[in-house]
Amino acid sequence: YDGKRVNILDTPGHEDFTEETYRTLMAVESAVMVVDSAKGIEAQTKKLFQVVKRRGIPIFTFINKLDRDGREPLELLEELEEVLGIESFPMNWPLGMGKGLEGIYDIHNKRVEFYRPEKYDNQKYIDLDENGEIPADHPLRNNSIYNQVLEEVELVTEAGDEFDPEKVSRGQQTPVFFGSALTNFGVQTFLETFLQYAHAPYDHETKDGELVSPYEEEFSGFVFKIQANMNPAHRDRIAFVRVCSGTFERGMDVTLERTKKKMKLSNVTQFMADSRENVEEAVAGDIIGVYDTGNYQIGDTIYEGKKAVAYEDLPSFTPELFMKVAAKNVMKQKSFHKGILQLVQEGAIQLYKTYLTEEYILGAVGQLQFEVFQHRMLNEYNSEIVMTPMGSKIARWIEPEDLDEKMSSSRNILARDRFDQPLFLFENQFAERWFADKYPNVKLKQLM
Repeated sequence: YDGKRVNILDTPGHEDFTEETYRTLMAVESAVMVVDSAKGIEAQTKKLFQVVKRRGIPIFTFINKLDRDGREPLELLEELEEVLGIESFPMNWPLGMGKGLEGIYDIHNKRVEFYRPEKYDNQKYIDLDENGEIPADHPLRNNSIYNQVLEEVELVTEAGDEFDPEKVSRGQQTPVFFGSALTNFGVQTFLETFLQYAHAPYDHETKDGELVSPYEEEFSGFVFKIQANMNPAHRDRIAFVRVCSGTFERGMDVTLERTKKKMKLSNVTQFMADSRENVEEAVAGDIIGVYDTGNYQIGDTIYEGKKAVAYEDLPSFTPELFMKVAAKNVMKQKSFHKGILQLVQEGAIQLYKTYLTEEYILGAVGQLQFEVFQHRMLNEYNSEIVMTPMGSKIARWIEPEDLDEKMSSSRNILARDRFDQPLFLFENQFAERWFADKYPNVKLKQLM
């Protein structure tokens, strides 16, 4: 757009998929938070915002659905600041809503943008004078909403925070835009302003603490998402790679850092909704989809050349809900194991196995993850499964050298994760404290 390339990564809106959202946010420089003008800040928005805030990346807010009646703009701004705890600055202000929508008063660009230009001699924009007003003979001045908006804009600009690009850059202030995505109103204004203040690709930090510049000659990138069966007809599997440095060229040889295995990147695509196209070249900031036969894991680094690069691991969230899982038909163990392995490698859900009985246990942040897992097992792998709820547990990892099977009791379940690391699933906080008191030299660790 406007001579610049913007790569857009959509994230799940549901709070049960916070972990997938977090991984996606590790691959971006800026985030756009879309808020429904009628509903305001929803429960899942709060949780997702905390993910963005933790990363400290710039966040731009688009208050959507101006073409419908919604809540008062002042009320929405107050809620944004109080509930999310971030400064806000309105870049524009709605001139009405729903059937009474006339346009937006563009504070940042000092103009009015009309919702229905045909009402005003096909004028899409009109500039504001030095007093922040439109010409005295303009018909909009006869509309009561115009004077109301002038008063509201004066209030928010004088009493509120000043626009500070440095704070935006640090994720401490969010520019707020109003518009309607459905009718494409206010979207162009948003994009133009977004491009002024959004970041170009950052340096990326390696496990050794080195910063890799996007302008480095040699290619490197990391896998932040894996998705199986994007094309059900071919049962394919795609590893999504964020390019961090250098230039990807079709057919190039790279090294998979975790295994030191040499790979040829010949079958690589880029996606836009359901369409995909082959990629000949990609640079830092681009996202490429690499066809995967089971070589990649989330968090893997791939790099060109002799100098090894290993980017920081992508964090995992500690599950809160657990279910035992088994194949409904014992004669279909092959499809069950294939499905469960691939979906776990995607990061769709977490998998554990009990030490003594070797039963499979699924761990999730929210209930919806279990439902999606069950649906995909049936529809993509033809595997009916039986899930037995275990309720909430407290998952804590220990060092392998501290492991002693005698530590297992009626208050906990001893298991290992898919990386063969030992952990305990405690019934409750009392059980965890009891364990900590009994084994003071065993350090209990949790994920995010």
